[in-house]
Amino acid sequence: MARTKEFDPDAALRAALELFWRRGYEATSMSDLVEHLGVGRASIYATFGNKRELYLKALAHYEQGLLPDLLADLSRPGPALPGVRALVRRYAAEASADDSRLQGCFVTNTAAELAPHDAAAARRVERNWDQLETVLHTALARARAEGELPAGRDPLALARMLLVLLQGMRVVGKASPDPVRVRDAAEQALALLD
Repeated sequence: MARTKEFDPDAALRAALELFWRRGYEATSMSDLVEHLGVGRASIYATFGNKRELYLKALAHYEQGLLPDLLADLSRPGPALPGVRALVRRYAAEASADDSRLQGCFVTNTAAELAPHDAAAARRVERNWDQLETVLHTALARARAEGELPAGRDPLALARMLLVLLQGMRVVGKASPDPVRVRDAAEQALALLD
């Protein structure tokens, strides 16, 4: 008869996400995970697989909370550009906020640390960026159709520019304590929407 788990897998996954997010993949050992999760090594392997599999599951858990919020922010009835502007400004504020600045974005961290040499991590990052680009493109296409965006502007190209800007703000914000750099970049990008 199979034994029941003596820990909450969801809580353990959230704890692993927090540790990976704070320290990164390479700097987090299995011993660190055992200690931080309060779960035995064998139980971690039986429930989540190896360290890489646990990391990818933590990344999937992180991503689950991102898209619904973005869709809600950018799908509200009425003009679309205020939602896009608010999103860019929110990213800029988060990228330079002292409480979250050093952690950065878990997807962006994964892109920098793992995606260059881990195909599964690269696919997850690419899928996340595709979703963000699609949400932005949809909002910008709606803005152009409603006359908020000049007819000559390409919503897809603008969505891609904003995607790159948002990810870049996360990187710069993580490395630089100067919020003006990120805020100025965001405002200059938003000026392109006028």
